[in-house]
Amino acid sequence: MEKLLLLLPLISGVVAILLALYFAKLVMAEDPGNERMQEVSGYIESGAKTFIKVQYKVLALFVIALAVALYFVPELGIGHVISYLIGCAGSMWAGWFGMIIGVKSNSRAAQGCTVSTKKGFDISFFGGTVMGLAVVGVALIGISAIYWILGEPTEGPLYVLGFSFGASSIALFMKCGGGIYTKTADVGADLVGKAEYNLPEDDPRNPASIADNVGDNVGDIAGMGSDLFDSYVASIVAAMLLSIFLTLNDSTNRIYFTILPILLSAFGLFASIIGIYAIKRWKTGDPSKLLNNGTYIATISFILLALVCVGILSIFITDPQDVIFLWALWACAAIGLFSGIVIGFTSDYYTREDKKPTREMAHAAQEGDAVVILSGFSYGLVSVVPPALGIVAAMAFSYLIPFILVGTFTAGVFGVSIAAVGMLSIVGTIVSNDAYGPICDNARGIAEQGDLGEEVIREADRLDMAGNTAKAITKGYAIGAANLTVLALLFSFSQDAGAAITNNINLLNVSVLIGAFIGVVAPALFSAVLILAVQRNAALMVDEIRRQFEEDPGILKGETAADFNKCIDIATKGALKELIIPSIISIAIPLAVGLIFGVASLGAFLAGSILSGFVFAIFMANSGGAWDNAKKWIEDGNLGGKGTDAHKASITGDTVGDPFKDTAGPSINTLLVVMSLTASIFIGLFLVIGEGAGLLGAFF
Repeated sequence: MEKLLLLLPLISGVVAILLALYFAKLVMAEDPGNERMQEVSGYIESGAKTFIKVQYKVLALFVIALAVALYFVPELGIGHVISYLIGCAGSMWAGWFGMIIGVKSNSRAAQGCTVSTKKGFDISFFGGTVMGLAVVGVALIGISAIYWILGEPTEGPLYVLGFSFGASSIALFMKCGGGIYTKTADVGADLVGKAEYNLPEDDPRNPASIADNVGDNVGDIAGMGSDLFDSYVASIVAAMLLSIFLTLNDSTNRIYFTILPILLSAFGLFASIIGIYAIKRWKTGDPSKLLNNGTYIATISFILLALVCVGILSIFITDPQDVIFLWALWACAAIGLFSGIVIGFTSDYYTREDKKPTREMAHAAQEGDAVVILSGFSYGLVSVVPPALGIVAAMAFSYLIPFILVGTFTAGVFGVSIAAVGMLSIVGTIVSNDAYGPICDNARGIAEQGDLGEEVIREADRLDMAGNTAKAITKGYAIGAANLTVLALLFSFSQDAGAAITNNINLLNVSVLIGAFIGVVAPALFSAVLILAVQRNAALMVDEIRRQFEEDPGILKGETAADFNKCIDIATKGALKELIIPSIISIAIPLAVGLIFGVASLGAFLAGSILSGFVFAIFMANSGGAWDNAKKWIEDGNLGGKGTDAHKASITGDTVGDPFKDTAGPSINTLLVVMSLTASIFIGLFLVIGEGAGLLGAFF
């Protein structure tokens, strides 16, 4: 019977892909605008394709090498390698397809703004919806198909783990590479174009303007899409793995708890589709209200559809106590989703232009560069507290409800894993909202470069401001979801390790304390490497922009065209070169800890990295977003507007915040998932070395 139930997520995944193709067709049928707009859009598309193409060539070498290594890991085999390769291919295709439609939507969205704000919004949003549906569709098809073919109560989830590892390794490349690329161009464009020459946003005279627009697509569409794809798959896999260890009154029911995460995700897809169509039919012209209403409707729809899902499964579960446990898990899923929404909208509060933190940062800019940095740093740290409380509440309630009913530790941690699944259940809506942002950001630039007039630019600005808010909410949501997911993966890892970890994870044990310290440091090192990468590449970009202005004064006069391709080339080569070290760090450090200090030390390492990674991710994402919007608020004419000392100080804050919010902060999500999956996938190897105590185990 479970095979028949798995048809639901498999079919829903196919439906998601078909709907993605349908929305892509609708967007492509729209007017792409005048010749100049199409020319600028063509530059952006060409740059994005070039970057992704070269990135995928580098990725192919990495994927092949890791696939060979996996084949020789104890307890793994050809099935796990194939599953890993499918995960890699699925993530790459979803990122490519969503990004291509995104870059083709930008000029059409700009042209739509000549008709109305709602028209421009529809094109931007449904261009983003292609990415949202592609991510969920590929994930559900991949997980369902692998489990269908190889599925069996104990081995099936282990094969799906390979699929998740593939998705995560690709996501790390996509997020890091895209993040370095986009901020290399953005920082360079701001430091020279805005601060030194007072050029407007997206001015065609700025040689880095096209590279900046390309970066929005490879970083915020392909990169963030891969990030949430990674967390989405990992949350399902963590819950499936934990189901193996459940103690039930009737063990024959375990299979239904194993497929519960996949079924909940399928119903979550239907909820996302309801939310998307509600946005399509809603008549209001306020972009922010449309996006928020779609999220609310998807949330309510999931709560109701999850009831249907649990009701269907309860028909097949024979023991009444197990049925009660199943209904408790519905509550856990609902708790997870609500906490995700709360975390997302907390990020909204700390980053929106019309809220107190951002306004105070803008006022701080009147006192100079140092004060605006101090203000943003402080509010970024404060913004960590509410999401932390949200995660604590979600963990506490989702653990206690099933634990009180069933009375076992595994039931409680399974509840936490289902909360992570619930939090990511409407990821189709969340990714759609996120991908909307860079499309309308590009549309605003194309409206300016296509000479559509101030009125159209203002309409595009309205879309762009809603997009900034949507991206801030998405980043907060993604960070919360990733942390709840890796906590579930940590529980799964501890169950896999068994006595090797549960009897030895004691902070008074030196090897365990060493692991915890290394874990705390890992996100800090990872963030530093990424921000330094942006700094080095941005310096090259700044030199290139200055060179072009000095050697050809006609560029600033609008008499000759800037060399966009040179800036695109600098961003591309720099990003691909710099992403190698972060990628190695994410896999090499957990491998080294597990091999040298043992499984218990590795468990402490994962716990330490989760806790410090959460703080770093929230702090950097929110402080960066607030600095950005403080600058935009001043540029809207407040506090003297553009060209003032306050404006120049706010540009400094935004320049510092750019790699915080778009490179390092969101990439930590993927780092945590990759490290957790590395620990789980190589657990067989770690247990062989010194019986789980590591090479130095005898000394501790």
